[in-house]
Amino acid sequence: MNDLLDGADLADPRVHAERDLGAVWRRLRDEDPVHRHGPAGEADGFWVVTRYDDVAAVYKDSETFTSERGNVLDTLLNGGDSAAGRMLAVTDGPRHGALRGALKRPFAPRALQTVVESVRRGTWTQISRALDRPGCDFANDVAAYIPLAAICDLLGVPESDRGLIISLTSTALSSADGEATAEGTWTSRNDLLLYFAELAESRRAKPYDDLVSLLVTQQVDGRPLSHEEIIFNCYSIVMGGHETTRLSMVGAVRAFIDHPAQWAAFERGDVTVESAVEEVLRWTTPALHAGRTATRDTFLGGSFVEEGDIVTIWNVSANRDERVFDRPDEFDLARTPNKHLSFAYGAHFCLGAYLARAEIGALLTALREQVRTIEPAGEPRRVYSSFLSGYSALPVRLIAR
Repeated sequence: MNDLLDGADLADPRVHAERDLGAVWRRLRDEDPVHRHGPAGEADGFWVVTRYDDVAAVYKDSETFTSERGNVLDTLLNGGDSAAGRMLAVTDGPRHGALRGALKRPFAPRALQTVVESVRRGTWTQISRALDRPGCDFANDVAAYIPLAAICDLLGVPESDRGLIISLTSTALSSADGEATAEGTWTSRNDLLLYFAELAESRRAKPYDDLVSLLVTQQVDGRPLSHEEIIFNCYSIVMGGHETTRLSMVGAVRAFIDHPAQWAAFERGDVTVESAVEEVLRWTTPALHAGRTATRDTFLGGSFVEEGDIVTIWNVSANRDERVFDRPDEFDLARTPNKHLSFAYGAHFCLGAYLARAEIGALLTALREQVRTIEPAGEPRRVYSSFLSGYSALPVRLIAR
């Protein structure tokens, strides 16, 4: 049944950047929803789960499908994640619950009120500046700065360091031209960890009212967080909070260009911002997949999965599953219900979901209130990644109302 993939190696970033896999996902959902992918390079094969209900079931069952050996395909194929058991995203069970409890307070809606107000003001300013130019690269000139500002405000990253953080986050999980190397992505990830190690040390000496200071003073299960736990979770927060939201924002603008009737309806006010946000998240699905490892022999969607097998669950397919979504290949800002899996599901539901929705909502509001027309102004470029989906560059021209 490997011919169902039509020659696509799902571990290859070029496949996701250069091919439209919509037909592949559809065939897998219809004919082999828990599909055995052949070997990727020197690594063994892995399972590819494509139907919504099966993806949700894997997310929900962290006892059978653990994230503690890695939660993305690239890491799993290369021997596992060194942060397992110490970073929230790659921790399960009671330890996951304790870590999540320590981290969730700063992400609660009430705690984020000031940050969200700042995001709204900053987003309005970014769109105003874009309107003053003859054209802009929406990915790098506008969208890169909106989620970054919010996450850096939360973490206490100084303004002078934010350009560095943009550069490192954009190269840690993807590349702009398909030429990413293991050494290059490792260097970016290592530099991010080093940056947060130094920031944590400064907060130990002099705490402020920010998330890093909370982590260095927080106790989990009756003991302080280790230095590694602090820097790994800072890394996870900045990666999860910046790159995926940025890609959804860029994808929203591209979708408005490709679907002018939807932009017209939104601009007229026929569609609520809240509804539009959810469709943008479903349509863009910035995190293509999540990875798990089977902890025991089990059946999944009629396939026998053995203990130790790598299991990948593809949000990008689940969010287009005809069994759940009516007309899934249509961009419909008024779609309801819209229970997409872009924030995952179960115990690993995205900690920053409220903030991400607020950021995308701020962007959509600023566009609707300031922009009349969005025009393409050059060739867009996709990111090269087996994990992230979206555009590394999107040249546009914004015309004011």
